[in-house]
Parts: sequence; C-alpha cells; structure tokens
Amino acid sequence: MQPAAPDTVLGDFDGATFDYFGTESRFFRRNDQFFVRTDGPDGKLQDFPIAYTFGVYPLQQYLIEMPGGRLQALGIVWDSRSTADGGQRWYHLYPEEPVRAGDPLHWTGLDQNWNFMCADCHSTNLAKNYDLETASYDTSWSEINVACEACHGPGKDHIEAMGSDKGNLANAGFSVSLSRAEPKAWVIDPKTGNPHPWKHGPEAQPELDVCAQCHSRRSTQFHGARPEDGLFNHFMPSLLEPGLYHVDGQIDGEVFVYGSFVQSRMYHAGVTCSDCHNPHSLELKAKGNAVCGQCHQASKYDVEAHHGHSPDSAGARCVNCHMPEKTYMGIDNRRDHSFRIPRPDLTADLDVPNACTQCHSDRTAQWAAEALEKRHGTPPDGHFARAIHAGRYGGSHAERLLSELILDTTQPAMARATAVSLLPRYLSGQSAPVLQQASRSDDPLVALGAAEALNGIPEQYRPMFGLPGLYDPHRVIRSLVASNLPPTAVSGNPPELRQRYDAAIADYIRSQQYNADRPESLVNLGNTYRQMGENDKAESYYREALDLAPHYAPAYVNLADFMRANGDDEAGKAVLEAGLELVEDPTTLQHSLGLLLVRQKRLDPALGYLQRSAESSTATARYVYVYAVALHSTGNTRQAIDVLEQALSRFSGDPQILSGLVSFHRELGQEKQAAHYQRLLQ
Repeated sequence: MQPAAPDTVLGDFDGATFDYFGTESRFFRRNDQFFVRTDGPDGKLQDFPIAYTFGVYPLQQYLIEMPGGRLQALGIVWDSRSTADGGQRWYHLYPEEPVRAGDPLHWTGLDQNWNFMCADCHSTNLAKNYDLETASYDTSWSEINVACEACHGPGKDHIEAMGSDKGNLANAGFSVSLSRAEPKAWVIDPKTGNPHPWKHGPEAQPELDVCAQCHSRRSTQFHGARPEDGLFNHFMPSLLEPGLYHVDGQIDGEVFVYGSFVQSRMYHAGVTCSDCHNPHSLELKAKGNAVCGQCHQASKYDVEAHHGHSPDSAGARCVNCHMPEKTYMGIDNRRDHSFRIPRPDLTADLDVPNACTQCHSDRTAQWAAEALEKRHGTPPDGHFARAIHAGRYGGSHAERLLSELILDTTQPAMARATAVSLLPRYLSGQSAPVLQQASRSDDPLVALGAAEALNGIPEQYRPMFGLPGLYDPHRVIRSLVASNLPPTAVSGNPPELRQRYDAAIADYIRSQQYNADRPESLVNLGNTYRQMGENDKAESYYREALDLAPHYAPAYVNLADFMRANGDDEAGKAVLEAGLELVEDPTTLQHSLGLLLVRQKRLDPALGYLQRSAESSTATARYVYVYAVALHSTGNTRQAIDVLEQALSRFSGDPQILSGLVSFHRELGQEKQAAHYQRLLQ
C-alpha cells in the first residue's frame, strides 16, 4: 500500500477507458494527481481522486477515500503482468455479470471496504477505530506497509541494543523470537530418500502463529493483535467449510495458506514457512524443484520414475502435482499448501478436484487413478474426506465416520476440528462422549471446533459440552464458548465458573463491538443481549444490522424471531416480507415465513413459501424436511415422499430425511419401502 504518485501508480491513467456492461469508466491525471470517472454510490458517473495504490504484481488495485473515513477498493484493476503474459490492461474483478451501486460487491459497497476487509494485514500497528454511533472510521497505522514490527513486535529495544553494547539482549531486543529453539539441520535418510526432522510437531514452528495472523482465512475477533500474542487470542481461523475448502481439504475459496498447510505431513514433521520462503525478500529459498530438494532426495523424487513425466516438462515440477494452483482475482494464481499426493480416486467418489486431470483435462479421473496405482501402488486408506463428505451432506454412517475421525489423532487437527463442528447434526448417546472429549482438547483447532459445535446442540444440553471451554487458555475460544451458552448454564456452579463466564462473555461483546462495522457482528450482539434478557439492546442491534446491510438475510430472520418470542408474529411477518425484496438470497426468509404462517394456521401460503425454500439451490436438508412434513400434515403424504426421495440425491443419508421416509411409507402401509430406508438410516 502506497500513496498514489507517479512512481507508485502502474495503471494507464492517460485517458484510458474501460467499458463494464455499458458503464464507461475513464482514468486520467491532473498533474501528479490520479483520477477515475466511474459510477459512484448513486450509480451516476463522478470523478474520484485515487488516494492509494494497493498491491504491485500480478495486479494493482486503487483505493478511493469516501465520507466517514472509508477507503474503498475500486473493482476495475490494473493487470501489471507483461503484455506477453496478457497484462498491461484494465479488467474488472467481477466480469461474469454486472455489479451495480447498492450491491455489497460494488466498489462503494460493504465488501470492498479497505478498513475492514484489507487493512489489518497490509499495514503495521493498524487500529481500525470504527465508531458505531457516527458510522465512521478514524483508522490509523504506524507504517503504511508491512514492516519489521508487524512480525517481530515493538523494535525500540532492538534499535537501542544494536546501537550500544547491549547487543546480546534476548531475541535481539524484540519481544518474540521466530527462530527454532534448536536450529539443527534436516537429515535425509539415504535408504528412503526422505528427510528426518530434527523435531516433530507444531512446537517446532514458532513463526507459524505469527504468519497465520494474516496468512489464514479468519475472522477478526479482537483488536490490538501483536506478534507475540498468538493466533487464537485474537483470531478465529476458518475450518474446512463449504465454499472455502473441498471435502478433502483442497482449497476452493481464498483461504491464504494456513488452513491448508496445517493439514500437511510437512507441517506435522516440523517444516515451517521459512524453510521454503525468505520472509524478507519474498523469494523462494531455491528455484524450481530445488526448493523441495532441500529435504527430498532429488535422485529419488526428481526423476521420471517418480513423477512419470519428461524432465523439464510442466508435469516434472513438484508443485504442479503436490501444490495445484487456483486462480483468484482473475489472474492471481495461488498454490494449495497442503502438499497432498494426487487422489483422482477421490474425484470419482466425492467430486473433488485432482492435479492429474487438472492438466490432462481430456482424460478421466478413473484413467488417472489407474495410472497412479500402476506407478505407486494402491492409495492409502483412511482419508478424512469421506467423513467430512458424510458430515456435510448426510452420508450414511456420518455419525460413526465423524466420531472415528475426531478420535484419530494421526489425522490433521484441521480435519478433526471440522468433524467436531459437524457432529451435532448426528449427535446421539453413542457420539456424545466423543464430543465431550473434544471439548476438553488441548489442541486449539479441535477446541475451536467444539466451541462452534455448541450452536448446533439443544440449549439444555450445552453446559455439559461447553463449560470446559471456559477454561481454555485461548481468549477467542473462551469467548466463543460463552456466546453459545445461556447465562443459566453457570447457575449453581462454583463462583469461579461464573467469573470465567462473565469475563468470557464480556470479551465476546468487546470483540463484536470492535467489528460493529459488519452486520454479522451486529446480529451476534443482538443475539447475545437477547440471551441476557436485555431486549432493548437486542432489538437495537438487529435494526442497526438492517440499516448497515439491507441485503443481509440473518438480520431479518433474527429480528423476526425476536418479535415472535415477544408475542408479535405480525411484526415479524412484516420484517421478513420487507427483506424478501432486498436480500441476496431469500431462501432463509422464505423458510421463516413459511413457519410463521404455519403457526398462524395459514397453510396454503405457508406451503408456497416452504416449497420455494426447499427447492432453492441453497436449501438445507432441514428446509426440505420441514416442507415434506408440512405436505404430510395437509394430507399430501405421497407428495411428501416424492419430495424427500428427490432430496436424497442432494442429501444422501440425511437422518431427518430418511426418518421421514420411514415414517411416511409406514403410514401408507408400504413396509418394504420403509424397511429399505430404515436400513439406510442405520
């Protein structure tokens, strides 16, 4: 990030134009000031001065100052690659369909706001300073870019030590050391060609928690993060969620490395970021396959017998098989850091991508699986992908598979944590002890999964799974646990537990207030105050969320449910109806309206809303099941069965759908069909 100036701006501002679905933007200069004439927040063309450049290669974005201390990232960006590589041109980040003013993805919208979306990881000692009352920012930083102190902590003592005879200060005067405690060399076993690590486990990578504070897909929980604070005292990393990761853990959305890397065998062997990357020059520590050859014996791995491709071809590059890349922001290729072996056999079963057919696009996954098996033998058993797939989509034996994954400590903690978060959908007396064990885990990722899982457990059972989390050493986990526990959960317990709960819920409230520039946090605050019985505050935060982001569906759903709980379903109905025209995806509102109308015994319009929510591409298995139950209650049992049977192609093995099919078939006297679905349910 740099102030826009002739020596920092890379784009063509000499009167260049760019047409975006009929809107022509023009880039021009007035002396040393740079401008764009483009559609503003009202959709009309205006001249906007460029305040800052953002990024260098392969693209450069431009930040524009807007009222309220906001910096907004323009959606038209400069391709800074060479002309030979297709660069030196303007292009739009969303080329498929027009993004207009009012859309959160428009450059003036909520999701293109630098203060929240970008700033924390691109400047040093950044303070966002959002004021909810004035809806404005007073964002500040010590250095506009990522500088020494962003990773090493405050440098005053270091400067003084280097300029005096105190040069032997611990960590050279910095507050945190990023060096290994025992910097011994890695040794390659000549028999296997594999490296022998000097030390196993995450404790061998002291720098990873520092790198992950930015190089991870995470939500910001607390302000004022310092390198020495650790990841889980400020940030909540995303688990293997749909849209972010495929079920086998491969990258899908923009996840920024950490969540992939901690799945890898390299991470578990003690490899860390700086084994491959120079954090100061930003270069790899060696070129091409040599970076892998630092540890992996070239005579065994950098040969055709291993990779099956001609030397010096694309297929002979280690990264193309073990770190397949995906393109983001139109032209920015980023590699998966889970360093996995290609598994085309999983592609055939679970529809995940694989590196082989990513290059050999004219061949099938079955062909690739057979070729790899011929060269390397049968792929290893026990991949966590099958359990995550079953957990996401309701596959048969989901409860058993998830439980086995959680208990298997040889599997990556990221996968086990994800399994923990999915388990409540299938929780029974058999798996409850597994979830209890996870809630006491010393691994912060697994403990995070348990904290997230609480929200899917009936409220009366949450204390038995949640109370141990109040003793977790990490602030983010404690606060998330507290947010999912009702205040009554700690009544009758020792005073110390109440004190822990009070401190954790206060932390949670502070974290959400810090992020009150986002509707998610405002809704979270509404839910928290509603749980605490402070209804005026709860309603106020729900309405703040609607004012800030009229497109945000959960704000309507939560406010309507708040109205229902306070005996005013008609007011809730008005809220949901107003939201139908404004939200990006009305599925959840349609479902909520359907349930509301069922309560009012207005079954005909209720069925219409429930049907639309069940048939939506974003429907959950629960929405389909509720629609089928509504059909059954109106005497349309045969139609209810048809709906559930069709849904099995999307939610194979979902227990509610299978239970419904068993019940409805039995009601019609169709015992053979009922027995079939009963077997699937078991």
